[in-house]
Amino acid sequence: MRNPIFSFISSSLFMPVLLFLAISFSLTSSTSVHRDRFLRRGSALSVDDPDDVLSSPNGAFFAGFHPVGRNAYSFAVWFSNRSCMLDCIVWMANRDKPVNGKHSKLILDKHGNLFLTDAGHKVVWSTDIALSSSATYVGLHLLDSGNLILRSFGPRPVDDTVMWQSFDHPTNTLHPEQKFTRFTELVSSRARGNISSGYYKFYFDNDNILRLLYSGPEISSVYWPHPYQLPWDYGRTTYNDSRVALLDSLGNFTSSDDWKFLASDYGEKIPRRLTLDFDGNVRLYSLSRNGEWTISWQAITTPCDVHGICGPNAVCLYNARSGRSCSYAPGYERKNLSDWSQGCKPKFESFCKLPDPETGEFIRFPHLDFYGYDEDHYPNYTLNQCKKKCLELCNCKGFQYKFRDSNRHDCYPKVLLLNGRASATGYGTIYFRLPKAILSSEQLQLESSTLNCSHSPKDVELHRVYSRRHESELLLKILLILAVVIAGFEALGVLLVLCFVTGTWKAKDEARQGYHLAAMGFRRYTYAELRKATRNFREEIGRGAVGSVYRAILLGDRSAAVKRLNEMTLHGEEEFLAEVSTIGKLNHMNLLELWGYCAEGKHRLLVYEYMEHGSLAENLAKGTLDWGKRFDVAVEAARGLAYLHEECLEWVLHCDVKPQNILLDLNYKPKVADFGLSKLLNRGDVKHSSFSKIRGTRGYMAPEWVYNLSITSKVDVYSYGIVLLEMVTGRSPGGGVLDTSTGGETENLGLTSWVKQKMSGEVPTATRIEEIVDHSIEGGYDVKKVEVLVAVALQCVADDKDDRPTMSQVVEMLHCCTNEAEI
Repeated sequence: MRNPIFSFISSSLFMPVLLFLAISFSLTSSTSVHRDRFLRRGSALSVDDPDDVLSSPNGAFFAGFHPVGRNAYSFAVWFSNRSCMLDCIVWMANRDKPVNGKHSKLILDKHGNLFLTDAGHKVVWSTDIALSSSATYVGLHLLDSGNLILRSFGPRPVDDTVMWQSFDHPTNTLHPEQKFTRFTELVSSRARGNISSGYYKFYFDNDNILRLLYSGPEISSVYWPHPYQLPWDYGRTTYNDSRVALLDSLGNFTSSDDWKFLASDYGEKIPRRLTLDFDGNVRLYSLSRNGEWTISWQAITTPCDVHGICGPNAVCLYNARSGRSCSYAPGYERKNLSDWSQGCKPKFESFCKLPDPETGEFIRFPHLDFYGYDEDHYPNYTLNQCKKKCLELCNCKGFQYKFRDSNRHDCYPKVLLLNGRASATGYGTIYFRLPKAILSSEQLQLESSTLNCSHSPKDVELHRVYSRRHESELLLKILLILAVVIAGFEALGVLLVLCFVTGTWKAKDEARQGYHLAAMGFRRYTYAELRKATRNFREEIGRGAVGSVYRAILLGDRSAAVKRLNEMTLHGEEEFLAEVSTIGKLNHMNLLELWGYCAEGKHRLLVYEYMEHGSLAENLAKGTLDWGKRFDVAVEAARGLAYLHEECLEWVLHCDVKPQNILLDLNYKPKVADFGLSKLLNRGDVKHSSFSKIRGTRGYMAPEWVYNLSITSKVDVYSYGIVLLEMVTGRSPGGGVLDTSTGGETENLGLTSWVKQKMSGEVPTATRIEEIVDHSIEGGYDVKKVEVLVAVALQCVADDKDDRPTMSQVVEMLHCCTNEAEI
């Protein structure tokens, strides 16, 4: 008699054969051919083949499907230079309608039209042109200039025509020799890493002047040239009717309104691009010999002049070292913590809704301005007259009081607080109108927050159902349904037999894994994917107690850092997934972002964003951080730790704060790394000592670890204080400091003791600071700021943990110092 198990297995061979026939049949209706120069009529480019692209003859440009997010692609033209990723895209067909990463195509049909179809064969973009009946050949070509052209060739040269070209439809970039006309405009991207249409436009206005426009969700305004002056004040002329501009290959830009500029490297015939960036500024980029894009000209030199960057009821602040940041106006709070363009909302009821609308008190802030939206202009007003005028208007949010001449002032009551900006000089003074309750209950000051300009692309995941269309669709459906039904019965039978033989059910584990995957907002990678992305873990960029870190290149040319955990530190999968899920929920601009993980067999890996400038320890050793950068690193690292201790849902202790665990991005912005895996605690449990062993690095560890005292967030405060001392002095806490000030004898002191001794003398503060600062750094330093850093550090390293401040108090002390220095 035939074995029943053998019968089950042998009969199941029918299923894969039937599936193979169905799939093979469906594939016969289309073919994919590799191309490198042009696309012929009746052919297509497919998103499924990464090599299915067009290239310019000189190899400078590619055209094809470019990833713009997770499972999201745009048909685009981009520079072949790979150092700028999404920034190198110079044209897109479907900018705001990305297509699926499977089965999407660009088709040049027999009528000479281009169609971009999504996986479900829905047309998302087309050229919609009419082909001449005399055309004998039609092809899509990518020229050396980066222009994608659809050209038809007739029987005679006079019949050759350009039917369509990408130069007539720019997105956010203008090429050399590409005409910019009244019919074209540049539109910025929405954010760094998000290529969809943003809020800024570069265009010819109806008065024939080239302008920059902020076109927000609710309000629009021109901000360049500055609207308070007339065009001829800037050397422009409205007396032209051509409305055309051109950037030549040498770096000379000329416009019909008499506006022109030269690139800083004018005269060199090198690749260039004029781009309207996501931050609202127009910049000319040149490709240097080392393959990097450098700015050779920009329209706006004071970034806060761009409208809408911080949204309503907010103020833009700019610092040459730390860049642009936003601050909410006193009495207001942010609408969206991840998007400053939405601005802030008031914490109080509108005065127009109160029984007595002529109420309110005023708080004064110098050197501020909110451009536009004045109720009127009242020249030669006293301060009391201006206050009275604002109180008479229930919709008055405050007023600007500006000195004019000879003790005369102008009064500008504001009905809206838009386009706020601050400056150390000028702009006059803003008086915010607030209810008495707000003034008495809050400490009102401008709290700045760095603009959230993520370096990683925003994920755009398409959740759709895609239908297939073939000539034999009915037959294919029947075959597939039949295959699925048979496969279902076969699989059920095989599963029952296997379960009977092995006696093992894994449904519980699979359900638990599915729960974890649904709960996390980031990706689960396979070990094979990460091994390929790291080139078999070839480039090691860091090593710590729990594992090594490797450089990786993910899909879309995104650089990442992959931490491979040591086997001795491995958890069970359920415990690992729970901890990773918690870490993934921690979101702060000064914490290293977790993108994904791998839990496969014995392998445990974490995928983080890549930090271009490495660790603070490396930069301190190389002397690459000036005093301004060091102070900024101190402030922002403190903010990250304060978030861990006091703001996130879980109470997280770092337990190993040190320069090696503070990483710096491309702009030297710090992010705290290696948090969360040491200990996750309930914030309400303030007296915990459930650590099984001492954690941390020698030299940075608080006394609590040595004396077996209860472990609180103050251990991180102590470590942070040591990091501050190291940043100020340039000396490592690991070794002693030889002090020769004791009458010719030398004494080996710890770093903390040495600084305390130096700062306890009665000599002037500047002299004491001069004795301890790192003199290997070129450039001067702000004595006040360094004094604050040292004072805060010495408080943090107090032996008694109750004498140490919290991290939020540290942030406040450093922030106050920043405000005083800038004002």
